[in-house]
Amino acid sequence: MSRRVRLWAVLLSPVLLSPVGGAKAWAAEGEAYDPLRLAAGAEPATHDLSFDDAQRKRTIPLKAYLPKVAAGEAAEPAPVVLFSHGLGGSREGGAYLGKHWGARGYVVVAMQHAGSDSEVWRNAPLGERRNALSKAAGGENFLLRAKDVAAVLDQLTNWNGEAGHVLAGRLDLEHVGMSGHSFGAVTTQAVSGQSFPLGGGAALTDARIDAAVLFSPSPPRAGSAEKAFGSVRLPWLLMTGTKDDSPIGGITAASRLEVFPALPAGAKYELVLDGAEHSAFGDRGPPADRGRRNDNHHRVILALSTAFWDAYLRGDAAAKTWLDGAGPRSVLETADRWRTK
Repeated sequence: MSRRVRLWAVLLSPVLLSPVGGAKAWAAEGEAYDPLRLAAGAEPATHDLSFDDAQRKRTIPLKAYLPKVAAGEAAEPAPVVLFSHGLGGSREGGAYLGKHWGARGYVVVAMQHAGSDSEVWRNAPLGERRNALSKAAGGENFLLRAKDVAAVLDQLTNWNGEAGHVLAGRLDLEHVGMSGHSFGAVTTQAVSGQSFPLGGGAALTDARIDAAVLFSPSPPRAGSAEKAFGSVRLPWLLMTGTKDDSPIGGITAASRLEVFPALPAGAKYELVLDGAEHSAFGDRGPPADRGRRNDNHHRVILALSTAFWDAYLRGDAAAKTWLDGAGPRSVLETADRWRTK
């Protein structure tokens, strides 16, 4: 069955589809769908990996979160979710996401992008760090990041077939999700359907990606949002907050809201968390925030993103019913905004 046929099966079928690959069910048969439920001892194993992209003379560090395999059971290939860190981050970013998604049966691979990672500011004098980060947010690193995604998927394919490798036989690369925060969301937009002036979008979109979750998305730097996002065909889940202003780049909480209206209808979702700052989607606690962090924000992020992956990577109709119905409101607070189309 082709990817397009599988997607329409999820969108149209009222019958629960059999999960595609991945871990065993985490709930007893007959229990209501719950994207926050984790099986006892389900925390994934983590592995630091890296490889050299010889063609581009570029090293790409990775952190893989591997679902646990029960004693006496053979490991099954699981859907893959890639994560792209924000400006100045590293493969250690998004750990709370990697741990939860991994515990739910996904192989999560966090990428590190040289040139816009933590090395940019780590060795810079304190007073020059902001300027160094601003320079790293340019077009050159944007293109390097987008091409990193294709290189990582190529390498994962190689490792999946390499006897003895920790990832050998563990990856269901027919079901791939892409995600990222801030500059990582911009990276995700580029490889999952955004169009660019002069037709650059086709060269960046990767046909192997099936769905995308974008934390702190951004409007296009040039041209209209309608032209940039009007041809996105994949399922997209956008997450932002009412205080989601970017410390670098001039993107405001208001401008992030330009993306969703420009998307075509069909498997598109937007969450706006009341009071959430830019750092709310990361791992860091209150020292990174201007105000007190709302503990429920991460709970909402994990619930909605997990249901989205279950619906569009596993073909789980119960997850889609939860996502399209009253499920989100069961975790959202009153002032949080949620809309779909």
